[in-house]
Amino acid sequence: MSTTVSADGTEIAYTRAGSGPALVLVDGAMCYRGSSPNDDLAKELAAHFTVYTYDRRGRGESTDTAPYAIEREVEDLEALVEQAGGTALLFGISSGAALALEAVDRGLLVTKLALYEPPFVLDDTRKPVPADYATRLDAAVAAGKRGKAVKIFMTEGVGLSPAVVATMRVMPFWSKLKRVAHTIPYDTAVVGDHQSGAALPSPAWPQVKIPTVTIDGGKSPEWMRNGVAALAKALPSADHRTLAGQTHIVKAAALAPMLRDFFRS
Repeated sequence: MSTTVSADGTEIAYTRAGSGPALVLVDGAMCYRGSSPNDDLAKELAAHFTVYTYDRRGRGESTDTAPYAIEREVEDLEALVEQAGGTALLFGISSGAALALEAVDRGLLVTKLALYEPPFVLDDTRKPVPADYATRLDAAVAAGKRGKAVKIFMTEGVGLSPAVVATMRVMPFWSKLKRVAHTIPYDTAVVGDHQSGAALPSPAWPQVKIPTVTIDGGKSPEWMRNGVAALAKALPSADHRTLAGQTHIVKAAALAPMLRDFFRS
């Protein structure tokens, strides 16, 4: 493990593996090194790239500094890209894809961008996230009710049934989720208004002009696949691709070849 210091003094823990062009992987909600799909993805890609995985602020071995702002997370990525040599390739998954979009739109020095299933609800194929979702989530975190915060996120944000979440609460990994529940509002802020069922504004991320690929899984829900397709249409230099047989919990062995070919082309 190594660390770098963000602009506000937050220490960001990261791991570097492999050799070749620098590639930074951005986690989604509640994930961090050692508990992330990006761990396996880094192993698959390390033969072709110098892969950087990191703990987003407030998670794993990174520290945190209040108050939260999206700008601070962009600065975290800037500090990491500086460690990588000043520019990099960038991949984000789920809400980490939304963060990657924001970072590039705000000037992060990236040459290519790959995004897997940012959780945008852009039509009526699923219920939108309730208007008071962020407020109730913040209140649960402020009250120290971490389990309640995770439940709100899983049922209303992710869209799982209460019965499935009730089963999750008795599983060993539930304690890991509660440990980082205070960071769920960070992802809510990053995703912003793009879970309301409304179409993306035009332009959406006007500074994202670099080559981009948006990817979905062939077995993912319709609403998610529609959101990924709409995102590709909203960006000036984006292609939309589908991984047959995959879901939001994508297998690294299936995703890595597509990323390798895109980043090396």
